[in-house]
Amino acid sequence: MGWLTWIVLGLVVGVLAKVIMPGKDPGGLVMTTLLGIVGAVVGGWISTRLGLGVVSGFNIPSLAIATGGAVLLLFLNRQLRGKT
Repeated sequence: MGWLTWIVLGLVVGVLAKVIMPGKDPGGLVMTTLLGIVGAVVGGWISTRLGLGVVSGFNIPSLAIATGGAVLLLFLNRQLRGKT
């Protein structure tokens, strides 16, 4: 995937993760995009280790894996910083 695809995927995944786990999280558009990109990397790494698939492009399985990773990051962030 190219860098532009990672940015668009990150934005979509970051927004989906924040919709799934609503709450008061810091950051705006840039932080949401970074959450999605890092979530895609984390989700891809975990799903590859479990044999579930990889983040290979802008498709439904990749969106699901990346969103799962982003939701996990949001959950861990809230646990470490305290609930808001």
